[in-house]
Amino acid sequence: MRTGMSALVAGLLLLRFLPALPPVWLLWLLPILGLMLLPFRSYPLAFFLFGLSWAGISAQSALDDRLAPQLDGRTLWLQGRVVGLPDRRDGVVRFQLQQAESRRAELPARLRLAWHGGPALRAGEVWRLAVRLKRPHGLVNPQSFDYESWLLAQRIGATGTVKSGQLLSAASGPGSWRDGLRERLLAVDANGREGALAALVLGDGSGLSVADWRVLQDTGTVHLLVISGQHIGLLAGLLYGLIAGLARLGWWPRQWPWLPWACGLAFAGALGYGLLAGFEVPVRRACVMVGLVLLWRWRFRHLGVFLPLLMALVVVLLLEPLASLQPGFWLSFGAVLLLIFIFGGRLGAWSWWQTLGRAQWAMAIGLLPLLLALGLPVSASGPLANLLAVPWVGLAVVPLALLGTLLLPLPWLGEALLWLAGGLLKLLFMLLTQMAAWLPAWLPETLALWAWLLVALGTLLLLLPASVPLRSLGWILLLPLFFTEAQRPAHGQAEVWMLDVGQGLAVLLRTREHALLYDAGPRFGDFDMGERVVLPSLRGLGVAQLDMLLISHADNDHAGGALAIRRDMAVGQVVSGEAAALPGLLGAESCESGRSWQWDGVHFTTWHWAAATDGNQASCVLLIEAAGERLLLTGDIDSAAERALLGSGLDVRAHWLLAPHHGSRSSSSQALLDAVAPRAALISRGRHNAFGHPHAAVVARYEALSAQLYDTVEHGAVRIRLGAFARGQGWREHARFWREK
Repeated sequence: MRTGMSALVAGLLLLRFLPALPPVWLLWLLPILGLMLLPFRSYPLAFFLFGLSWAGISAQSALDDRLAPQLDGRTLWLQGRVVGLPDRRDGVVRFQLQQAESRRAELPARLRLAWHGGPALRAGEVWRLAVRLKRPHGLVNPQSFDYESWLLAQRIGATGTVKSGQLLSAASGPGSWRDGLRERLLAVDANGREGALAALVLGDGSGLSVADWRVLQDTGTVHLLVISGQHIGLLAGLLYGLIAGLARLGWWPRQWPWLPWACGLAFAGALGYGLLAGFEVPVRRACVMVGLVLLWRWRFRHLGVFLPLLMALVVVLLLEPLASLQPGFWLSFGAVLLLIFIFGGRLGAWSWWQTLGRAQWAMAIGLLPLLLALGLPVSASGPLANLLAVPWVGLAVVPLALLGTLLLPLPWLGEALLWLAGGLLKLLFMLLTQMAAWLPAWLPETLALWAWLLVALGTLLLLLPASVPLRSLGWILLLPLFFTEAQRPAHGQAEVWMLDVGQGLAVLLRTREHALLYDAGPRFGDFDMGERVVLPSLRGLGVAQLDMLLISHADNDHAGGALAIRRDMAVGQVVSGEAAALPGLLGAESCESGRSWQWDGVHFTTWHWAAATDGNQASCVLLIEAAGERLLLTGDIDSAAERALLGSGLDVRAHWLLAPHHGSRSSSSQALLDAVAPRAALISRGRHNAFGHPHAAVVARYEALSAQLYDTVEHGAVRIRLGAFARGQGWREHARFWREK
């Protein structure tokens, strides 16, 4: 049985690693082949084919439910019901719509929409909306959040921006009740931590600020404020322990067998908490795991401790094969497997503090390979922070928050409990903030497969009992984490990365021993591309510090992420074409025409138009030459600045040209293109941007020169080996079945 279940899980999990889905006819043929193998007792292969077929069919169904290509970018009138809890912040309401219908087209089952300046929507309302719809699309970089994968795992078939709307029906149903409860929780006095209480009780993280999330990430405690298996399991464990304790004291009715009652009520509590939290995929996964563990404890304990974990994997993946696309799936099951491995074969009893300390040790070391594989930050302060925060939140805050919520109808009592829970959270955040400042999260550079395998083997050795010979060898096997460096460019060559930051610009230039960042991407309210995309990509590529941060000019789409870069990474020098217009914290110096320097055999030259009349014209232009191959970075200069550049005497001939102003109609003049004569052009822009970049006339001019276009929308991040005279590499070339080509 275990062999067949393991083969089924392997087939279901293979989906996560497929570059493309098999043809539909083959997916339907696989189970037939599996049935043909059963008479020959090839059970593992048959079950593997069953799993792969089911996962592939489910994924293909989700892909087929995406918005039709001909509707991409079009505005339609539609109506549907608001589901989940709308997220309101920075004047934007973000929400999901189900049962969307339009008289003009067939729509996906679920949409994710944003309404700038929209009203306070409520879950359960039915709206008629004018929406500009877009097919699922995300930024693709060496080390950043995969938005397209997340959308597919949530089975969201389209995103969009609401232009206007009309309420057709008032809120109703369970979603409306949850929304009303959220409003009640946010209205109580919880020592300023009302948003954190809403996150704990309802799974709604919209009340947590960016600073809060940063602290939680740096201390490895995100799982404590997002309803996860830990919270569901904790409540189930408390209820189970309560009944077991009553039975041990003789206070439980003898005519009622305590074990089935303990398991049943524990599962009912877990299920109720899950429903309160919206019963999203991670919560459903936790409820399944808790339910199977309780069933195993009641009837099947003699079958071994790994069986409930294997059964939970099978059930979760059969119910939702796309769960394997989410990092939380791997971390949840990985954490449970580690705990089983650590505590399953122990001899003798441990005290509570030994148990908690050993668990945190296992999580800190054992999850390291998973965090590295998933590209997630590693928290150095996590073990200590969790040693304090897990019992704090689990045994004090969560029970008080749930009990306070339950007793809200009683005057003063419920609010008093929530005030106390909020106070405990406030104190906890104060301590976590200090820990985060002391030891912030660390994002190692991407490891080669051989180095990752050594680290994984080292963690396994360290988790073995202390009496195992050569256990200390595990520490040596972890050394690749600290001493393995990404391959650096040869002397005289440069590695160039045009990062995918949407409607903005960020270009990394690396020589053998130096690094320069040209622009830092935009910032929209709390969403900072510098923090969310540029920094993780730099660290994933092995850039520990910047010798220069060159901000072409002060427009938000070029300079918005600069403060985040300056705050979280060592920067030797900041230079800009609009130094006076940038925040003083950057300490920027003015760009000077004719300034030249050399790093590792690579030559750099800047140019700046002193007579510029606006920010775009004031962009600092950078020319890079490596082994005779040249790249010209132009910021947002327009045709007037281009004429000034051509009249400056600077030799602008280049093999690679960054299209000025994202391909705007006012730039990329024929005179500039004739003088530069580029072999290839780089365009950094956002999909369906409001400016229409790049303009069709500009694209036609580049095509007339037979210049190859590298567009972040179509290629994702683009890597160039300057000095090798080779073609650029788009990061979307790394095929994933969920990515739109």
